[in-house]
Amino acid sequence: MPHTTSAEHQAGIATRVWALAWPMILANLSVPLLGLVDTAILGHLSDSRYLSAVAISTSLLAFLYWGFGFLRMGTTGASAQLLNKPKDANALLLKAAALSLVIAFLIWIVGLALSNIGLQLMNTPDSLLDLARSYLHIRLFSAPAVLCTYVIVGWLIGRQQTRWPLIIAVTTNGVNIGLDWLFIIGLDMSSDGAALASAIAEYCGLIIGLWAVRDAIIASLHQGLRYSWQYGPALKQLLNSNIHLFVRTAALLFSFSFFTAQGATFGEATLAANAILLQLMLVSAYGMDGFAHAAEALIGDAFAQGKRDELTRICLCCARYCVATAVVASVLLWLGEGQVLGLMTDIDAVRLVASAHYNWLILLPILCAPSYLLDGVFIGALKTQAMQWSMLASVVLIYLPVWLLTKELGNHGLWLSFCAFNLARSLSLCLVFKSSILKPLS
Repeated sequence: MPHTTSAEHQAGIATRVWALAWPMILANLSVPLLGLVDTAILGHLSDSRYLSAVAISTSLLAFLYWGFGFLRMGTTGASAQLLNKPKDANALLLKAAALSLVIAFLIWIVGLALSNIGLQLMNTPDSLLDLARSYLHIRLFSAPAVLCTYVIVGWLIGRQQTRWPLIIAVTTNGVNIGLDWLFIIGLDMSSDGAALASAIAEYCGLIIGLWAVRDAIIASLHQGLRYSWQYGPALKQLLNSNIHLFVRTAALLFSFSFFTAQGATFGEATLAANAILLQLMLVSAYGMDGFAHAAEALIGDAFAQGKRDELTRICLCCARYCVATAVVASVLLWLGEGQVLGLMTDIDAVRLVASAHYNWLILLPILCAPSYLLDGVFIGALKTQAMQWSMLASVVLIYLPVWLLTKELGNHGLWLSFCAFNLARSLSLCLVFKSSILKPLS
């Protein structure tokens, strides 16, 4: 057997990382692209109320849906560590999907009952309440599709099958964009049209996802559901390992919702401008997340097999890609400010506010890059407790205190605190990387 040099080994890792990452980059970029299309269409309507109402409602939906993002992340880490155990992996998919449907039903019931309270907590102006409530109620009907798709996508990433998540994302977002034009422009349904388009598209995505995992479902049915239920991690273990991800994600979503709620106190134009800038931030975030997803799949397998050197090489390779992507994103945002803002809205008041705060957006990709990548590393290794404490510390010790100290700066103070929060996330995860990830393999 020929000897493999270190350089060849590193090149092989780079090839594997890129093969897993590029479908996820395209899939991830389609998510903020959808948000950008929604924002651009609503931003060109005659009244900024529609865009503002959707910004508030989507922040609440993020709490209700992405608060259970552990269904995607936890399934990815567990699936990656079961790469060579197909029966256990199939059982994991079955249990996680069943859990997602139970949670979706609870979200639907609780969301409809408490929507008014949630909108009040978001400082929703009276002029936006009816629009925001209607959007929220329509989107809640897609909860089963959203959460079950989380599980399917997470399972596929862990199995190193990242092209299917790309197909799911492109189908979902393509249908959504097409229906946006039909419902918002063609049928003049404004924000309700955006909600209905998203709900229908999410069920289309679920159908594609079920087709992608059909072999695993058929295998479980052939074995018998009771027999399959005995394989893989116990449901209790699945819940216990993911509680940290739930807390971490809830804290992250609080930071975004708090940002939106505080922006609402500065008026509708500022609220709409912040929504546009956040959507633009997500473009770079989701691009870098492609390498984080590759890390999740490869780190999970390497960690399960105790391959410390392999794990280190994977981390270094993903880090180089991630940093390069962050720099490119910041440069493109800097060069394209006028064109980007002109594309997003033709409401002068909104564009002026967005332009005044645009430099914060340029800075964010570089501040966020380490945290995005290390999230993937910690998820793959299922070291989720460190992620939880890092996020809580960044919110409680950095984000909120900085915001309190800079309130007199208005919306600039809000952006300063948000940037400080993201920097704290990156630094804190870097500090615990060695003790949480490398030390257990020593």
